[in-house]
Formats: sequence, structure tokens, C-alpha cells
Amino acid sequence: MQAYRYHIIILVFLVFAGSLWLYGPIPQDQAYHNYADQRTIFGIVNFWDVISTLPMCFIGIYGTWMSLKHYRQRPSIVTKLIPLTLCLGIFIACFGSMYYHNHPINATLVWDRLPMTFMFMSLFSLLVYDFIGKRMGEIAFWLLIPLGVCSVFYWQYTESIGQGDLRLYAIVQFFPILITPFVLWLFPKKTTYVRYILYILAWYALAKFCEHFDQAVYDIIRIWSGHTLKHFFSGISLYYAVKLIVAWEAESLLGVSFRRD
Repeated sequence: MQAYRYHIIILVFLVFAGSLWLYGPIPQDQAYHNYADQRTIFGIVNFWDVISTLPMCFIGIYGTWMSLKHYRQRPSIVTKLIPLTLCLGIFIACFGSMYYHNHPINATLVWDRLPMTFMFMSLFSLLVYDFIGKRMGEIAFWLLIPLGVCSVFYWQYTESIGQGDLRLYAIVQFFPILITPFVLWLFPKKTTYVRYILYILAWYALAKFCEHFDQAVYDIIRIWSGHTLKHFFSGISLYYAVKLIVAWEAESLLGVSFRRD
């Protein structure tokens, strides 16, 4: 066993988590709720930010159906639950996001962020399971899903006592993205679906870019805001997440060839 690979993963985590700890508590910026496009259309407040989450509903339904298609054939409870948790998270996130964007405040933001932790943590568990080791992936799943949930409620609690702290949620959201290239480098595996992992990262990075420049994007194109485009691009990222689990199941779990497209 080449222990240095694990040492690098641990070092990256310590640097990332340590930097956040040194930075100090990160409260929720209330300006975050003040989105660029606040138009009311057909009686729906913040219409485009609400409606643009709809693709997640259909992606979640399709993904859940695919997750159940060969449910009994998967070799372990974790391999059964990872795809299901991911796709149910996508489906629920659609309605959590709609609820939040219809009335954007901290209290509703909880229900936007909570299902996203199921997506982040299940995808990360899949990565650990398939590239680092099956046993480690199983342990990761049972630890990371509760950690994701706790990160949101910890943030909610700290906000309620006037000491808002997003650091744990930041680890849940961004550490899997940061560490994925290291995992692919340190634990190489010949598979057709590595490209889907890269597509997920690329489209999600573009989504976060648009989110950051919400007002600037709206000022330029005047049709949609950066946050609306964030939802669309996140939907593309999640589409590739579903393609990833289909290919992962076919190649790694069921032992059949997966068609390249």
C-alpha cells in the first residue's frame, strides 16, 4: 500500500479545514438574499429564480427510476443507497430551492441547502468507494451523509444565537470539489465515466461563477440573472451526475460494458 497517497489527501484536508478555522466564523451575508432578478411573473415572486430549478425535478425523477432499476442486483447496502440518495436529493432540492427563492431568508435557505448536502456527500462517497476503496467508501457514506445534514443545522443554530458560522457547510460543499482531482490523480482507474466526473466539476464551476456575478450577468444579458443561469448550469452538472451513476453501476457493480457516447 502506497501510504503517501493517503497522506496527501489528509494534508489537503488539513490545509483546507485549517485555513477555514484560522479565518474564523463565517456568518451568512444577508445581501446574499438580494438577488438581481426580482421580477414577479404570473404571480410568482422571483419568477425565474424559482422556475429555473424545475429541471432538477425531472432529473431527480429519472435518476431515481434508474437507481431503482437494478436495486436488488447491487452488491451492498451502500451501493444501493448512494445512487438513490443522490437522485432523491436532486428531486427534493428542486422544491427546497423553489421554497427558498419564493421568500429568500435564512429560515427558508435551510431547506435549499439541506438536500444539496445529500448530493455532495453521496457523490463524494461514490468517488471514495470506487477509487480509494470499497470498505472506505462504505464508511464514508455512513459518516458523510449525517455530517452534511449536521452542517446545515449547525449553521442554522449559530445564526439563531447571533454567531453565524458557515465553515462546516463550506467544507461539505467545497472539499469534495477540491479533493476530486487529487483522488483521480492518486488513485487512477481505467473507466469510461471519469469524463462525467470532469463534466460535473466543470459545469458546477461555471454555475458558481454565474452565481457570484449575479447582478453583472443580469446587467449584460437582461433576460436572466447570474443566479438563474446558475440553476440551469447546475442542472447540466446534475444530469452528468445521473449519467455517472448509470455508468458506474454498469461497469463497476454489474460488470457489463457501458456504451461510449
